[in-house]
Amino acid sequence: MPHGILGWLLIGLVAGALGKLIMPGRDPGGIIVTIVIGIAGALLAFYLTPVLGLEVRDSTWQAYAAATAGAVILLALYRMVIARRI
Repeated sequence: MPHGILGWLLIGLVAGALGKLIMPGRDPGGIIVTIVIGIAGALLAFYLTPVLGLEVRDSTWQAYAAATAGAVILLALYRMVIARRI
């Protein structure tokens, strides 16, 4: 598994799919937007885990858990914003 940001981008792909499984339903952007949100959630986790004092290494279950949590949070925020617009 690649290290650094590239590794977190790949983890974000998985996190986006897991986020969609955790929060099923129709999203206006479809699976592509969900995966992009997963990547954004992974990058958010990449930058926030050191700030929170957590040591998360690439390709560990903690990295996938942090990225998935970030994806779920961003997906929930995305749905709230889109729901207000409709």
